[in-house]
Formats: sequence, structure tokens, C-alpha cells
Amino acid sequence: MGALKPWHIIVFVVVLVLLFGAKRLPDAARSLGRSLRIIKAETKGLVDDNNDVAEKAEPQHSRTPLQGDVYPPQGQGYQQAPPPQGYQQPTPPPAAPYVDPVQQRTNDR
Repeated sequence: MGALKPWHIIVFVVVLVLLFGAKRLPDAARSLGRSLRIIKAETKGLVDDNNDVAEKAEPQHSRTPLQGDVYPPQGQGYQQAPPPQGYQQPTPPPAAPYVDPVQQRTNDR
């Protein structure tokens, strides 16, 4: 029952030509071929990348620990510079009273 016979293929080709037209079918086949070539190249690139990742996972240079004692830098660390002479910090604006939006909506009705 599932055998593909030559007249099945002929009917399929005739339906494709009727649906898409004789001019569009070569363009569609060409673009499908290009897409398959691109996919093939990308999958080959992914396989090559996986092999490269395995090689990169191995350390190329060995690191040795520091010799001797390591001391923190001298001083007290970072400090904020004092403000210049005559500089006054701006005062923040007064805070507005909090209004509950849910309660305000019920009051507006």
C-alpha cells in the first residue's frame, strides 16, 4: 500500500507546477539548495569547533604560585576627598505625603 509509483510522482510534479508556476519552481529549488549547503557548512563548522574546544580545554601554559609573602598595599584604602572650601551640600526637597493609589481611586468614584 505504501509503494511510491511513477504516476504518483507525475501527479505531484503537475500539482506543484499548477500551484507555483513554471518560473518560480527553479528559483525555489535553487534557494533550497543554497539553504542546504549553508546548513551543511554550519554543522561541519560546529563539529570542528567541538574538536577545537577539547584542545583548548587543556592548559597551554602552566602557572606557578607567587613566591614569597604578599602584603596588602600601605595606607587605609580609598577615602573620599573632602569637599572644596565654601561648598554646601544641597538640601533635599521636602517629601510629598504618601497617597495610596487604590484608596484614591475609590475616593474619586
